[in-house]
Amino acid sequence: MGPLTNDMIITLVIIVLTAGTMVWGKIRSDIVALISMLSLVLTGIVTPMEGLSGFSNSVVIMIAGLFVVGGAVTKTGIASKISNKVLSFAGTNPYKLFVMVLTVTVLGGFLGLSNTGTVAILMPIVISVAQQSKMSSRLLLMPMAFAGSIGGMMTLIGTPPTLIVHDALINAGYKGLSYFSTLPLGLVMFVIGIFMLWPLSKKYLDDQKQGHDSGAAVSGPKSPQELQNMYRVIDNLYRLELTPNSPLVGKKLSELDLTTEHSVSIVEIRTRSYGPLRKTVTPHLPSADSVITADDVLYVLGDFKDVSQFAVKKGLNFLDASDKEQEQTPPKFAGKFKYDEVGLAEVVVLKNSQLRGRYVKESGLRKNYSVNILSIQRNNNYLLQGLGEERILRGDMLLVQGTWENIARMSRLESDIVVIGQPETEAAKVTRDYKGRYTMGILLLMVLSMIFYWLPPVVSVLLAAVAIVLGRCYRTVEEAYRAIKWESIVLFAAMMPLAIAMENTGLSAYITNGAVSVLGDYSPYAMMAGIMIATSFLTMFISNTATAILFAPIALQAATTMGVNPYPFLVSVTVAASMCFGSPFATPPNAMVMGAGKYSFMDYVKVGLPLQLVFLVVMLFFIPVIFPF
Repeated sequence: MGPLTNDMIITLVIIVLTAGTMVWGKIRSDIVALISMLSLVLTGIVTPMEGLSGFSNSVVIMIAGLFVVGGAVTKTGIASKISNKVLSFAGTNPYKLFVMVLTVTVLGGFLGLSNTGTVAILMPIVISVAQQSKMSSRLLLMPMAFAGSIGGMMTLIGTPPTLIVHDALINAGYKGLSYFSTLPLGLVMFVIGIFMLWPLSKKYLDDQKQGHDSGAAVSGPKSPQELQNMYRVIDNLYRLELTPNSPLVGKKLSELDLTTEHSVSIVEIRTRSYGPLRKTVTPHLPSADSVITADDVLYVLGDFKDVSQFAVKKGLNFLDASDKEQEQTPPKFAGKFKYDEVGLAEVVVLKNSQLRGRYVKESGLRKNYSVNILSIQRNNNYLLQGLGEERILRGDMLLVQGTWENIARMSRLESDIVVIGQPETEAAKVTRDYKGRYTMGILLLMVLSMIFYWLPPVVSVLLAAVAIVLGRCYRTVEEAYRAIKWESIVLFAAMMPLAIAMENTGLSAYITNGAVSVLGDYSPYAMMAGIMIATSFLTMFISNTATAILFAPIALQAATTMGVNPYPFLVSVTVAASMCFGSPFATPPNAMVMGAGKYSFMDYVKVGLPLQLVFLVVMLFFIPVIFPF
């Protein structure tokens, strides 16, 4: 072997500085990755096109799409429902929850979803489980990422290195791996992982021991459901449907003096329409120009006595009352507000507010912003009846109802009132449960497409992401973009040029040829150990996909030179590349959870590196049992 060239030395220095800066932890990992990529471009080791090539890599694009799909799991309430099921089985016992999360993650890989897809979809569910059980998500997210890699080892399509090795075998004239060729290896690693990850995670990832935020609930703006219950809106809310002869049909709300004459207010109108297959209900907020139709259901707020008189005079029936109960006793409200489009918010009236002293009916909030005042909190009392004739006083808390956009507009334009919380943020928290089945259907089709390879995986994921957005599983396209963890995307894409630099300069060949020359005269076990150690080491600094691409032909050549079966050597490449846990950017699952779990580089070293080393030792003896030399 000759001496290192200048380009090799420069590349090696950049790798060492990149790893050292990430271990230092004072600069964000995605910024470090960008600096590393720019350093390679500025020193001429890679071209600008090669430096930016990671951002067009199919795996990076697929990860971004999976964040959108995975975010819809939370947005449509699926994460909450699944987490409730997990909690019902495991309770709040931390160890049981830990094992349950690892099992579900590995099962995701076993069922055919890629380890990247499994982690992206389960990440919001695991965070939801942690929040509901008052357990730190840091204690679960990193082990879940590792379990995703273990689950990926159980199938052919579970992790990219397995596919790379499969293609290398076919191209060399050998029979490729079957769908479950690596399943026994994955099962062994799963058992080892459970027993090792729990004590390691408890020691190094426990928030209370590390001094991090424990994730306890922080006091803040109340959810619409909490506001609804606190202001007891439901206690004075009734659903009324029109009779065929109701004098309200065809009338505009501006023509009805509901507040003065009847002391009631209409807070929502739902219009029923009947199609050939099903009935649909369209909710909308009332305005002065709203025209009442025979198919409308009116949500009326007021005292039961006033609402009853209003119903008798205007030809209305209580929707939630039986015939015997009609107009006799207050029916229990059986409707349900949907807060995906229409929201509730608390408004504080400041001492210099122009609303001070005005009657509610003269506030102008409905006229100017299409926002209704449903209730007033004053001195710990809640005012619901006769609000139109109630004066607004300094310090009053108003419960307002309107579309999230109108509440946000009012918050921006009205300087003498304060809307508690940020309406856009609160709107993003509201789940769109009615889209749950649609989201599950899209997920199922995506998984089936990846299992049976109907389409390339990246195309399957992008189609699923587009279908999620077009299906309105997010309120807006901007919400879908916000679901993407851009730090993980930039980190992974910016680290990819290191693999190109090592190949361009010959550094990867230099390292691997040295290993072959030293170990080639010893037993196949020694050669396989050398391949696994070298693969595992390089994967610490570049992606596991790139490492597998570099080492698959070297492993194949080493087996041919020694005259042994190439399968154990090549499988050792996929194991070493896929089971790299000591670095955040070695595998997509590792990178994906780094931001969400607020992990540092050293967290991966402390928890992942011991597991990685144990796996290498165990697999060194176990692989030849399944794939003899």
